[in-house]
Amino acid sequence: MESIPILRMGEFLLVTIQVDMHDRLAIALQDDLTGKIASTGAKGVLIDISALDVVDSFMGRMLANIAQMSRILDAETVVTGMRPAVAITLVELGMSLAGVKTALTVERGMSLLRSALSQRQENLPDEADGMEGDGPGGRNVVEGGEPDAVGQG
Repeated sequence: MESIPILRMGEFLLVTIQVDMHDRLAIALQDDLTGKIASTGAKGVLIDISALDVVDSFMGRMLANIAQMSRILDAETVVTGMRPAVAITLVELGMSLAGVKTALTVERGMSLLRSALSQRQENLPDEADGMEGDGPGGRNVVEGGEPDAVGQG
């Protein structure tokens, strides 16, 4: 069975769709990509569809689903290279691809992913800003394994 290659580029995965997608191939891509995100810990996925002349409602739903699944697996998704005719068709089909970031070129898409990743890292709380203590609920755990009061360890 044919498959779409998924390339790893640092913390990102790159998928370049070079062939017209049929339903079985689209489902295989979804399964392969989510598995690859989970196995590599990728933080971003870039899907280049510049070679596609046609994107039907099924493919539009697949792109939206892949973006949602990626987000659940802690990865952002950007779709690049959408042709004007494809964008028009998706809008006419009533598909807004909610939650899917788009960029005209792969370069802009990678820039979007880098920005999203750096913004996400800036928003992570510092370890020092967290609750005191190492145990559950910020409690310190003494040698006997019993937590003592916060700050009294």
